[in-house]
Amino acid sequence: MSTTPAPLTVAIRRSWDASRYLFTGIVIALISYLGTFLVVAALMFAAVIIGLPALPEAAKVLRRFAEFERRRAAARLGVPFAPTPYPPLDSGELSERVRRVLTDPTVWRDALWLPVQALLGNVIGYLAMVLWPVGLLVDGAFLSVVDLLDRRTTDEYGTPPSVRQGLVLRWLPVLADLSASWTRSLLTSSPSTALAERIAQLTESRAGAVEAHGAELRRIERDLHDGAQARIVALSMRIGLAKQLLDRDPAAARIRLDEAQDGAEEALAELRHVVRGIHPPVLTDRGLAGAVRALAADVGVPVTAELDGVEDGRRLPAAIEAAAYFVIAEALTNISKHSGATAATVRIDRTPGTLRVTIGDDGHGGADERAGSGLVGIRRRIAALDGTTRINSPVGGPTEIGVELPCGS
Repeated sequence: MSTTPAPLTVAIRRSWDASRYLFTGIVIALISYLGTFLVVAALMFAAVIIGLPALPEAAKVLRRFAEFERRRAAARLGVPFAPTPYPPLDSGELSERVRRVLTDPTVWRDALWLPVQALLGNVIGYLAMVLWPVGLLVDGAFLSVVDLLDRRTTDEYGTPPSVRQGLVLRWLPVLADLSASWTRSLLTSSPSTALAERIAQLTESRAGAVEAHGAELRRIERDLHDGAQARIVALSMRIGLAKQLLDRDPAAARIRLDEAQDGAEEALAELRHVVRGIHPPVLTDRGLAGAVRALAADVGVPVTAELDGVEDGRRLPAAIEAAAYFVIAEALTNISKHSGATAATVRIDRTPGTLRVTIGDDGHGGADERAGSGLVGIRRRIAALDGTTRINSPVGGPTEIGVELPCGS
């Protein structure tokens, strides 16, 4: 007895996989229909000022919706999916975030895709519904006859049966691929547009990197001026007093020398602190995993560290290690001082070409980049290395900060 599935069964299975994509497209089309009106309403309210605060939030929802459809189309076509590099909308003043929304061509492309999806998604989905009963009737008769003839030919001549796709049901996978192709083409930038967007993003990230570099230089200058330099001046004065007292009051001179020695040790400690702020020696000595474990041990909150991606294997570039270290240090400092958390986690995942760092806590959330919490510095530091930053901190918690850095290995 043959175990080969009947041609009609094979055609139904293949067509059903395509139909699931198309029927989901009907739901996406209905949401797109509603989303079209919401986008128009958001722009109208923004035009009269009162809707400006809602515009960045509406853009975030639109981004997630379009990204979901990009992922779905890529899976249908069997092509790699790459996340779209949207400009950040979580940082800066309201006017700056609104400017980013209105000047981002990717957001406008997503918005223009909505009415197209609302129309074509419904048309192709309902066409698939019509094809099913017709296909079952036509292909049911056609494939049954063809199967009978194929089996007879096999019995008489030993010729293997051909793969039959039917007359009607074969068009369902074609429609699904067509729908995925035009969705992908509408939501994907042309090479010239993508290059222009990339240049704009690099220009913005470079400006942020230059500003962050200037702020870092000012911090180092302030630390040296207020710390080590002040202690060295005091040290010089104590040594001068000791020289004046050396002949007439050796005991007092010894006291001044003892004070000078203490001052020298304090100045060295200040200098070590400044050096650690530039590039922590623990990174050079123990690597990223050891440095993160040292950070976790000094935090007042229990920290669970998952560092399998960097425990073994080739070292990361020094700039990448330093960026990841400072991000984790800043995040753990914020957790200890501001979050009210009882536990925190640090997870590092290393994949070919990418280093992912995730820091989370169970605190009260509500972290705001505009409140001077160091989150802006994290975003700028990562952007300077062509990385991305994701901050999720709803009021009530939990908080999660995720960064991705290209590591070239």
